[in-house]
Amino acid sequence: MSTIILSFSDGMAAAKRLATLLHVPVHEVETHRFPDRECLVRVPASARTAILYRSLDDPDGKMIELLLAASAARDRGAERVILVAPYLAYMRQDKAFHTGEAISQKVIGGLIAAHFDGLVTVDPHLHRIAALSEVVPGIPAIALSAAPVLATLIDAHDNPLVIGPDSESCQWTGTIAAPLGLQTLIASKQRLGDRQVSLAIADIERVKERRAILVDDMISSGRTLVEAARLLYGAGATSVEAIVTHNLANADDMALMEQNGIAPVASSDSIDGPTSNAHLAPLICRALYEHGLV
Repeated sequence: MSTIILSFSDGMAAAKRLATLLHVPVHEVETHRFPDRECLVRVPASARTAILYRSLDDPDGKMIELLLAASAARDRGAERVILVAPYLAYMRQDKAFHTGEAISQKVIGGLIAAHFDGLVTVDPHLHRIAALSEVVPGIPAIALSAAPVLATLIDAHDNPLVIGPDSESCQWTGTIAAPLGLQTLIASKQRLGDRQVSLAIADIERVKERRAILVDDMISSGRTLVEAARLLYGAGATSVEAIVTHNLANADDMALMEQNGIAPVASSDSIDGPTSNAHLAPLICRALYEHGLV
């Protein structure tokens, strides 16, 4: 067998969908935690090309397990180890804003480049960096857009308005709305803290008596979307929905969004959960073939 997928229990459903499209076997990486919380990792099989599949939400422990699994796969004979991380953490901190801050993007990008022979991710949260290859040097580093997949979730029959909650969301709102012939609005955002924001939406009056669909790369706490929904309902929106690539919201965050009239919420399966309605496997499969990683 020339290629195999290795996944952890938290990502097996999505990994199996990718394995089906690639026509390769998938095996679950075994993990054990010792009383001191150190981790033992065992890969049950390997191949010439081993694809390690894991999203890096809640990343600290997962990253150590990934590095151990990559080493174990090589010890079992893998000549190439490819990381498929649909959600890639630690990308937002691309500079030191205050003296003494670690630039996590540089650290994590360097770790990946040192231990893997290729990376495929989806909608990484890059700010001032133009290309993922700047973050992960020396190996193929492919950043995919989930916009075509997310667009399939939109019912456009009644001409809803697509809204981006900040300037960085332009790349998703435009790509999703244009093929469907939908109009867009983009909010301006001022962040007041990790869970507090202030928004303004120019031309918000256009949402009166229309569905509003909020589109972004991720939901972290959901506070930005809650503030956007407050403004949209105040301007006469009939409903407010949300479609994102990565949904990292916890149960309390989801409850808060529902209480503020945001429903339904839909996301890709980059992180498995009740909102993960859009499957990324076809997108990732095509990229692996096109870039010669399988």
